[in-house]
Amino acid sequence: MREADRRTIDDVGIPSIVLMENAAREVVSTINKNFEHRMGRRVAVICGKGNNGGDGFVIARVMKEQGNDVLVLLLDFSGKTKGDARLNLDILKRLKLSVVEISSEAVWEGQLKEVSDCSVIVDAIFGTGLCNPVTGIFQTVIADLNRTTVPIISVDLPSGLSADTNKIIGETVQAALTVTLAAPKIPLMLTPARDLVGHLVVADIGIPRSIIESIDEPYTYVLGEEEIRAYIRSRKTDSHKGDYGHVLLVAGSVGKTGAAQLAGAAALRTGAGLVTVATPSSCLPIVAGQTPEYMTEGLEENEPGTVGIAALDRVLELPCDVVAVGPGLGTGQDQTMLVNGLLERTSVPIVIDADGLNALTTCPDRLKGTKERVVVITPHPGEMSRLTGISVDEIQNDRIENARRFATSQHIYVVLKGANTVIASPNGTVWVNSTGNPGMATGGTGDVLTGMVSAWLAQLSDPEIACKLAVYIHGMAGDLARKDFGVTSLIAGDVIKRIGPALLQLDEKSSDGTTE
Repeated sequence: MREADRRTIDDVGIPSIVLMENAAREVVSTINKNFEHRMGRRVAVICGKGNNGGDGFVIARVMKEQGNDVLVLLLDFSGKTKGDARLNLDILKRLKLSVVEISSEAVWEGQLKEVSDCSVIVDAIFGTGLCNPVTGIFQTVIADLNRTTVPIISVDLPSGLSADTNKIIGETVQAALTVTLAAPKIPLMLTPARDLVGHLVVADIGIPRSIIESIDEPYTYVLGEEEIRAYIRSRKTDSHKGDYGHVLLVAGSVGKTGAAQLAGAAALRTGAGLVTVATPSSCLPIVAGQTPEYMTEGLEENEPGTVGIAALDRVLELPCDVVAVGPGLGTGQDQTMLVNGLLERTSVPIVIDADGLNALTTCPDRLKGTKERVVVITPHPGEMSRLTGISVDEIQNDRIENARRFATSQHIYVVLKGANTVIASPNGTVWVNSTGNPGMATGGTGDVLTGMVSAWLAQLSDPEIACKLAVYIHGMAGDLARKDFGVTSLIAGDVIKRIGPALLQLDEKSSDGTTE
C-alpha cells in the first residue's frame, strides 16, 4: 500500500493531500452511518504525528463542520508533525479548533475523563508503518482507551498492529469499527489480529485499481460473495448426471465410517453427478446404510477394518473424474503405501486430506503436482506442521506465506483450514476466505470440505475456482447453520444440510428478476 500511495502521487499526479482528504471524509461518512444514534455528545479524535494523525486532523475538521463538538488530542512530544499532517494541523489551529498536545502521562491523565465521556473515539495514532510494540505513553493511552466503554473507530488499522503480520505484537486498540484505506491489510483479515478489528469497512480514497494491480508482488485476495456469484452457473435443461463428474472417495475405517459418509454426502449436495465411496469391506454395510444416493465399493483389507496397499489396483480400476483420499482412512505403513501409490499412478486430479496427509509426513517430497496432474491438499494447521516441519505457532503466525511457499515449491493447491481459510495456488496467488465461524471447529467439518472440493473439481476444469467455491460455500453453509444452532451446538451434518440454501442465495438472477 505504501508503494501504491507513491505511484498514485508520483506517477498519476493525485496529490497526497487529496488522498488524505478523501480518506478522512470516507471515515466520517462511515461513522455517521454506523454511530448516528451516539452522536449527541463530544467526539474524541486522538492523533499521532504521522499521516494517520493527518487523517485524524481532517476528520476532526469535517466533524466540526457538521456541527459536532470535537476534542482533538495530539500524541507528539517532539513537535515533529510535518508534511500533509502538519498542514492539516495548522488548518485546525487557524479555524480556532483547539488541539491538546499530550506531552506527558500527567497531561493524558487530565484528559482521560473527558475522552471517556465522549460519544465515540477516533483512533488515528498509528497507521501502516508500525513494526515494533508500542511503549511508554502510547502503551498507556491505548490501554486506557480499551478500558473505556466508548466505541473506538480506527483509521486504516487499530493502533498497535503491524500491517505486515497477523500476530499481535503488543498493546493494541480494540476497535468497534475499522475503516481501512484502499484495500484490506493482512492483520485485518487473519486471526488473532482480526479479533481486534471489529466491523471492517474498506474505503475508496482515489487510488486507481490499476495502480494496485501493477505492483509486482505475489497477490493476496479476499474471497468474497461477488466473485463467487460469478462462478455459479445454471444447469442446462437437457443435462444428465454424467455432465457433473464422478467423485471417488477412498475413506473410512472401523470407528471412522462417519468421515466417509460426511465426505460422500457433501460431494452429493455440492452437485457431483456421481459419488462412489470406496471403504474397507467390513465397513461397507455401515457406510452404505447412511446415505442411499452414493454408490459404495468394498475394498480388500490388510488388517481388519482398514484399507491398505492391497486395494490399490482395485481403486485405480474404479471409474472417476476425481479421487479423494484420507477422511477416516487410518494410519500405518499400508496407508502410506496406498496414498503414495495413488499419487504415482492416478491420472485424474487428486484431493488429499486428514489421514491421507498424515500418511505423507515421512515423505512430504512425494507430494508433487504437475501441469498434467492436479493435486489439492486440505490440511489443518497441525497437518500442515507435520508436512513442513514448521511448528503450529509458526504456521498460524504467517498462514499466507506458509501456504504460498508450500504450494509453489510442490506445485500443488493448498487449502489451509482454520479461521479465514487460506487457499494458495502453484503460481503463488493466495485467497483469504471471508465466511465461516467458530462453530465449525468440530469433528467432521473438514471431511465435509473434502467432499465439496472434490465435487467442484469434478464439475469444473479449473482447480483454482473449484477450491474457491468449495471453501466459500462451506463457510457460508456454516454461517447459515450458526443462525439456527449457535456456535456451541453446530455439527458437521448441519453444514451439509445448508449447502443447498447457500447455493440458492448465490444463484444469479436473470434480468427480469427471476431465478434462473
